[in-house]
Amino acid sequence: MNIFLINHYAGSPKMGMEYRPYYLAKEWMKLGHNVTILVANNSHIRQYNPELNSDILEEDIDGINYIWVNTPKYNGNGFGRIKNMFAFIKKTMYKASYFANKYNPDVVIASSTYPSDNYVAKKISKLSGAKYIYEVHDLWPLSPMELGGMSKLHPFIVAMQHAESFAYRKADAVVSMLPKTQEHMKYHGLDLKKWHYIPNGIVLNDWLNPTNLPVKLTEKIKELKVKHKTIIGYTGGHAPSNSLTTLIKAAELLTNENRIHFLFVGDGIEKDNLISQAKNLNNISFFGSIPKLSMPKLLKEIDIAVIGSVKSSLYRFGVSPNKLIDYMMAKKPIIQYIDAGNDILKEANAGISVEPENPKAIVDAINKLLNTPQKELNKMGENGHDFIIKHHDYKVLAKKFIECVNML
Repeated sequence: MNIFLINHYAGSPKMGMEYRPYYLAKEWMKLGHNVTILVANNSHIRQYNPELNSDILEEDIDGINYIWVNTPKYNGNGFGRIKNMFAFIKKTMYKASYFANKYNPDVVIASSTYPSDNYVAKKISKLSGAKYIYEVHDLWPLSPMELGGMSKLHPFIVAMQHAESFAYRKADAVVSMLPKTQEHMKYHGLDLKKWHYIPNGIVLNDWLNPTNLPVKLTEKIKELKVKHKTIIGYTGGHAPSNSLTTLIKAAELLTNENRIHFLFVGDGIEKDNLISQAKNLNNISFFGSIPKLSMPKLLKEIDIAVIGSVKSSLYRFGVSPNKLIDYMMAKKPIIQYIDAGNDILKEANAGISVEPENPKAIVDAINKLLNTPQKELNKMGENGHDFIIKHHDYKVLAKKFIECVNML
């Protein structure tokens, strides 16, 4: 089967986020399928963006055919990002016949964060006689409305809403990465017989031979270990939605607790502000982002992993955060401060969930884990690991995705 996946932000382990298209593609290839990924060359979440001298460029990355589309450079979430999105859609719509004829897809998957790539997916699928699937990462335009405060009357929101409703009406199937989206999608035109849930996942091989950590990070961890510190680790994006200010306030409440040190590893638009907030605290260290293949080595060294978010009604549809899956895979006890429609941590009995934006609740959870026998902490870790192996292995998820296609 020829699979044609459209994902504006797709990356690879060496290039940076996002990783799901790459990992699904690798598993699909093992099952005997051919995979092409249509992707923009400029993304704010990728560590490396290729330079193009033409409108499109094909590249083989670990056996996967990437088609890079030349789009404007931008930073952050402002007008530049919107301009970049529409440039991608315009150029790929123009090339739809070329893609349909050259790659002859059996299934076309629209998989960008925003829904406008569904117009491209539908056109290519119609021209090639392929099945058309919409894979939903986040609910747009609800996300920029509820997290970003944009009005439903804003022209950008109106355009995104049209694209989302179009996708639910026209797609042969919808794959949701969030578990509680049925009623929202039904309201916007989806026949729920087309709805499928396939969450984020992990690749077992990535955990077998992790790459080394940066020298300075390694030295800091050794220093903390020598001092017998309990390392409380946060890894990933430093964005407002992650509510890391709450974690810094928790660290401030624990300044007299000499056993503890907080380690923040990652980058994002809030990082400078967070460093400024923590400048008078001696129990927090900040480090930049590390390659995904180094993450298992980092998580092995921390003692308690933390993940959180701001309060938002958007999370009523559930969450499927990659970092939580990584934490569980690493067999770490976890503190989660997210109020969502699902609670993977509770399902797996792998840690403690507390309310968001409550530093005192985080402190109480930390103290509880500090006073929990090691045997019980190990059991939490094993519970999380076993849950991920059963439900979030990309080998399992890729097969499930193919089953959805075969049902059409």
